[in-house]
Order: sequence, then C-alpha cells, then structure tokens
Amino acid sequence: MIAYLGRIVHDNDAESKLDDDVSSISKSLDLQGSIENGDVSSLASKDFGGLYSVKPLFLIKPSGAEDISRVVKLASRTSNLTVAARGNGHSINGQAMAEGGLVIDMCSTEKNHFEFLPINGSHYIDVSGGALWEDVLTRCVSRYGYAPRSWTDYLSLTVGGTLSNAGVSGQAFRYGPQTSNVTELEVVTGKGELTVCSETLNSELFFGVLGGLGQFGIITRARIKLQQAPDMVRWIRVVYSEFEEFTRDAEFLVTQKEGESFDYVEGFVFCNNDDPFNGWPSVPLDPGHEFNPTHISQTAGSVLYCLEVAFHYRNSDHPTVDTVTIFFFWFFH
Repeated sequence: MIAYLGRIVHDNDAESKLDDDVSSISKSLDLQGSIENGDVSSLASKDFGGLYSVKPLFLIKPSGAEDISRVVKLASRTSNLTVAARGNGHSINGQAMAEGGLVIDMCSTEKNHFEFLPINGSHYIDVSGGALWEDVLTRCVSRYGYAPRSWTDYLSLTVGGTLSNAGVSGQAFRYGPQTSNVTELEVVTGKGELTVCSETLNSELFFGVLGGLGQFGIITRARIKLQQAPDMVRWIRVVYSEFEEFTRDAEFLVTQKEGESFDYVEGFVFCNNDDPFNGWPSVPLDPGHEFNPTHISQTAGSVLYCLEVAFHYRNSDHPTVDTVTIFFFWFFH
C-alpha cells in the first residue's frame, strides 16, 4: 500500500485514474470516513488568509480519531508525503494546506464527542477537536447552564485549532488563554499513535501540543473546564482618543481581584472616520446604537481606542446590575 501511494504521489495520471485511486486507498486504509480528490476548487486548497492556493493530493474526511491515526501512520512511512489538519480554515499563511499531500478535514469529526463531566465538584466537557466553539458554547449553556471559562472573540473556530495556538480573548486576564483551561487531550502523534495525555499522563506531549501549532500532534478530543453561565451580561464599550488613558484604564481593570472588576476586558483600535468596516460604524453593539462622532475631541488623531468590557451577573445577585453599572459609569468618567 505504501509503495502504491508513492506511485500516485509522483504520477501525473488523469483525474479518472485518481478517482480509482481514491476508492482503492480508502479500502486499503479501512477508513470509515471518505476521501476526495484534492481539486483546486475544494476547501482544502484555500484558507482565510487568501494568500495561497495549493492543490493537495487528497482531502480526507475522517469519521473519527482512528481514521486520522491510520492516515498519519501511512504518511509517516511514506517518503515526501505531508499531512495537514484543517479546522475551519482560519489560518492565514497556508498552515492548513498540504501541496501534493493529504489534508484532514477535522470538522467532519465535530459531533464525535460531547460529554458533560462533573468531577470532584468541578465541571468539564469532553468535545471533539473538530467541534466549533460556537456549538460547544451553545450546547453547554442550553443543556447544562455552564460555559467554558475562556474562549475567543470569533467562535467559528475549532477546538483543536485554537488549542494549537493559544485561544486568547477578554477572559484571559482572569482565567488564562484556552490552553490553560484544558485538563486532558486525546492526540494523534506524528507516528500515527492515538494517545491520551494530561498534566500527569504523557505530560511532555500534553504541553507540547497545547500551543504547539500542530507540530506535535493532532488534537482529536479535549476536556475543557467549565463554569456556571451568567443569567445576563451588561456589555459596555468606552472610546478613548488618548492612548495613555486607554492603556491606563485597561491595566487597572485587569489587575483587580475577581468580583471587583469586569468579567471581560479587551481593547481594540478603530479608525477615526466613517468607514463602515473600520471606522465609527464598527463600534456600536447593535444597529439601534449609533456612534456620535461629535463627542470626539478636536485633538484626536486618525485612530481611536476602545475598551470593551462586560459584567456577568445572576438574577439572584446583589447589588443589582444597575447599581453596579452606575459605579462603573462613574469610574470611567
């Protein structure tokens, strides 16, 4: 089988020949999932960055970790055959591509794992590495009233994808990035071995894979820490014209103890103009709120700074959210 695939890699036969090869390889590997030709128009040839477009040999749609293990094991024994795990394709420099190689579509495994686990008074969720964070968050909150402690701004990303980077957002100042909120991983190593790892079990692999940019293995399952989801959230954006004031307030908020500050703190920069994507219209929280540029200082430069903060509360909390909001309004003014 290895020699046969080698001939395919170096052969320039017609597409009809590749169709036969797809079927043959799938049967030889005993895959439960499917294989598609790496046509240049397929999702496997592109990513979010749009800088590169390369044609893989095949796009693998695995049914689970065992399929991924078989594919990686084959590639590890085959000369010059590369493998790339592709989440939702949000890499920017072709990291999820494999020219003339094999691209594994991790999203095809997104529903493989979803198990709520109360362990020693804490709560976790076991999810597939190919699951999207938006689906994990929605299902955790709607079914159990819990949510991951840390996530990213953009939620249409896979669990394995962000854990292979860091996963940073407005909760990171309190709970750390997503990589700090994982207790166990199931990983397919570069040799195709399916391995479970944690801080105490295969710890070198565990810490190598987290933030390892996919160079130490493919995450097929992750155990994520949860916390009780709030009933409601007060969401505020504060705009600054002076960078020093913006950073001063941000540093103050992220150094306060839990319960004495916001639960979410993040900053960003936007243009001081009416550009619909980068200027004033991009700041309001919803279409019913319009940014009023007349409040901007006459000395403001070409860019403005915004602190985005959120306060989580439960219906039973005291003081009420309105009282807390009044305090924070006073703080920012």
